[in-house]
Amino acid sequence: MGSNKPQHCVINYAAAIAALVLCSDVSYADQGGSSFWFPGQFASLAAVQQTPGWALSVIDYHSGVAAAGSAAVAKQIQASRIPANVNVSLNLGLSGRTDLVALAPSYTFEATVLGGQLVVGMSGQYGRAAASLAGTLTAMAGPIVVTRTGTVEGSLVSYGDLAPFAEVFWNDGVHNYMAYVTGNVPVGDYDPTRIPNIGLGHGAIDIGGAYTYFNPAAGNEISGVVGLTYNFKNPDTQYQSGINFHFDWGASHYLTKQLFVGLAGYAYQQIADDSGQNPILGGFRSRVFGLGPQIGYSFPIGDMQGSLSLRGYGEFGAANRPSGWNTWLTFTISPSAPAAVAPRKHLVVR
Repeated sequence: MGSNKPQHCVINYAAAIAALVLCSDVSYADQGGSSFWFPGQFASLAAVQQTPGWALSVIDYHSGVAAAGSAAVAKQIQASRIPANVNVSLNLGLSGRTDLVALAPSYTFEATVLGGQLVVGMSGQYGRAAASLAGTLTAMAGPIVVTRTGTVEGSLVSYGDLAPFAEVFWNDGVHNYMAYVTGNVPVGDYDPTRIPNIGLGHGAIDIGGAYTYFNPAAGNEISGVVGLTYNFKNPDTQYQSGINFHFDWGASHYLTKQLFVGLAGYAYQQIADDSGQNPILGGFRSRVFGLGPQIGYSFPIGDMQGSLSLRGYGEFGAANRPSGWNTWLTFTISPSAPAAVAPRKHLVVR
């Protein structure tokens, strides 16, 4: 009986991992490559002040991603609680698609706060997420080797988390500045045994700032937004993603007073290790870059101001994170102003 125990343990661990490969989540915070901050949610005119009053942004977001290696298997290793003395080899591939519609109402105060303009709001989303995971797992302990192969597909149509935000804007001629704080309220549809999820499963807080150079006379604009995300521990998995750094930017030129074209991009880098992961994953720090075109147009809607913008990104340089492409189509309605410009867009999606 004693001589059979190691083999039984290895088979049990392999069976548990294989079951997770066939039925577990492929997108758990940064351990699966997703994050609270979705790169690309800020671009041009990020720090330009708004007209006081209520505004509403409606964002149509689409993405397609793929990954292999640790980005596809991290959650399976963590959730199965594989002990460090069991050597595990995973050859898995992940693909996913997300189609979301987000609503982001906001209110801009007329009175100054800290010498600037205060904006508060809330973002939430509803939509469809789909994912597939396929590959082979091998578990080894001494001379015992167990291999499992599996494939799984899943989709979900449901609601996501809520993301309240507050921003303060300052203006000095063509120079514009903004400071913000936002966070994740984990009330979205989330199940630790399902692929995929729209809710993230844990809280987060993100702080940062922005600068915009905007010269209406010349029609030139450039913006940059930098921030840091602190992720709280996932209570279902006891996994905590490390601190993330992100930089979103946009540059545009106005062809007319209403129409602009330009480029947008982002850089995303995790700067602190995850905790709760299996030792074979190491710090599991994620990274990705994105670049693509953008176009925007503003127009009157009765006594309100409307704007429509579209930008798309192709991703590259990814590590420990799925990558591919994503697009953002945003319609915003806000109070009119004598020299109205397209407002910033807010979206936090999973």
